[in-house]
Amino acid sequence: MTDDVHVSVAELHLASELAGGDTRAASADIAEYALWLGDDALILSQQLGAWISRAPELEEDVALGNIALDLLGHARSLLRYAGSWDGRTEDDLAYFRDEPEFRCAWIVQQPNGDFAQTIARQLVASTYMYELYSALRGSTDETFAAIAAKSLKEVDYHRDHAVQWVLRLAGGTVLSREKMIRALADVWPYVDELFRDEPLIDRLDGVAARPSTLHPGFDAVIDTVFAEAELVRPDAKASRAGGRHGSHATPFGHLLAEMQVLARRHPGATW
Repeated sequence: MTDDVHVSVAELHLASELAGGDTRAASADIAEYALWLGDDALILSQQLGAWISRAPELEEDVALGNIALDLLGHARSLLRYAGSWDGRTEDDLAYFRDEPEFRCAWIVQQPNGDFAQTIARQLVASTYMYELYSALRGSTDETFAAIAAKSLKEVDYHRDHAVQWVLRLAGGTVLSREKMIRALADVWPYVDELFRDEPLIDRLDGVAARPSTLHPGFDAVIDTVFAEAELVRPDAKASRAGGRHGSHATPFGHLLAEMQVLARRHPGATW
C-alpha cells in the first residue's frame, strides 16, 4: 500500500436490532411478564457461554456460542421492554438487580454439569421456548408479537440442535446413553414450573401465552424424540421451584456473581 492511499470509515448509523423499538411497556404487569421471559433467555445464555472452549468438539464451541448469542439477543429485547416501564436500561436489569429480583425459571438455573446435562436442559428449554414464541406471535401486545416472530426462527434451530444431540448420545455408547438418561432424570423435576398458570397470566389475557396451553405441543415433541431414542420419560416429582416469584436455587447466586462482577466493580464504565 502506497503512502498516498487513505482509508477512512464514515460514522455508521445502525438500526436498532431490538424488536419493538422504543415502545414503552403498557403496564407494570406487562413489564413483569417481559422480565419472566427476558430473565430465562439471559440466564440460559450465560450458562451456554461457559461452554465456549470447553465443548467436546470444536464445532460445538461455535454452535453453543451462537445459541448463547441468539438468547442474549432475545434477552436484550425483552429486558429493554421491561425496563421501559420504570426507566431502567437492559444493563440495569441484567447487572444491578439482586437475586430475589430475578424471575427466571429454575430449569435455566441448573448447572451445566457434563455435556449430556446441558443437552437435557436445552431439550426442555428450547422445546418450551418454541411453543412459547409460537403462541406469542398472536399476542395483542405488538412488541411481544414482534419479539416472538423474530425469536421463533432462532429457537427452531436451538430445538433441532438439542434433539439431534439427544438422539446421538442416547444411541451412542453405553456410557453416553447412561449419561443422557441420568441427565434427563436430573432436569425433569424443573419442567413443571414452566407450565404453571400464575395469577399474572390471568391479568394478561390475550397478551401473555398461557403456560398450560403450551404443554400439549411440548409433550408431542418430547414423546416423539423419546420414542426415536428409545428413552422413557423420567418419573420425577415436580420441584417446589419459585423462580417467577424471586425464589431461586442455591447455584443461582454464584452464577449472578460471575455475570455481574465486572459491571458492579466498574459501574458506568464504557469501552
